[in-house]
Amino acid sequence: MSTLEIPLRASRHGQQPAQQPPPPPGPSRRVFVHDVMGTAVSIHVRTTDPDDPVLDAASEHVHSHLRRVDRTLSTWRADSDLLRLQHGELDADAAHPWVAEVTELCLEAEDRTDGLFRAWRSRDGGRPTFDPTGLVKGWAVSAAAAHLEEVPGIAFSVGAGGDVVVGTGRGWDGPAPQWRIGIEDPRVRGRIADVVTLCRGAVATSGAAARGAHIVDPRTGAGVNRPGSATVVGPDLLWADVWATAAFVDPARAGRLLEARDPAYRLVLL
Repeated sequence: MSTLEIPLRASRHGQQPAQQPPPPPGPSRRVFVHDVMGTAVSIHVRTTDPDDPVLDAASEHVHSHLRRVDRTLSTWRADSDLLRLQHGELDADAAHPWVAEVTELCLEAEDRTDGLFRAWRSRDGGRPTFDPTGLVKGWAVSAAAAHLEEVPGIAFSVGAGGDVVVGTGRGWDGPAPQWRIGIEDPRVRGRIADVVTLCRGAVATSGAAARGAHIVDPRTGAGVNRPGSATVVGPDLLWADVWATAAFVDPARAGRLLEARDPAYRLVLL
């Protein structure tokens, strides 16, 4: 452990000035990691009391919220409300209200992006299916992070599969701390191509480098498999995620729409 030594200057009377008390310790960091929704969700908390049990409880609330979303809206779990509803095994009135909420949000996202984001697609044989995956993660992580906003005196960052939301808890005193969020180079794995500095808000990135052509162009029905990535920075992870998906489908058109319709968000293309 090293210390910074600052030489003292003599006063006009040849006496050393009184030694100043050491500054109060800065905030410590706690880290929690949960495997949920098919990805690792990491929670970083800056706090002056890292042993506060409230932090553990808040982390578990985040985890519980995301597990509940997975049970309700997963497109992989046969027992999710979404798939049971699509397979005729569950009445719409008996489904969790989140299904209706996400459906409305997907319709709004389609309108905002002029159809560059679309949750409805055709399967083999032309049968339409509802797949809100491109919206659910941002919506779920944003809502889960709200549990951390109730913890007094903390700053936090929640990351999930490349998307990040940052903020502060109740009663944060003074300016919010800055978080430096790296954007990976889509052409060189592990290399940081750009850094976003954010106090409150969200960052979402879409591309094909990690998962291949998983993003579908609604205009053609084909997966988008090209180099590069689209990152959107703004106040809400839900809409940052939607716009990042739209921008990877059509960067030029989505960029124009974003500037006109959601100017609080900005687009970073790599």
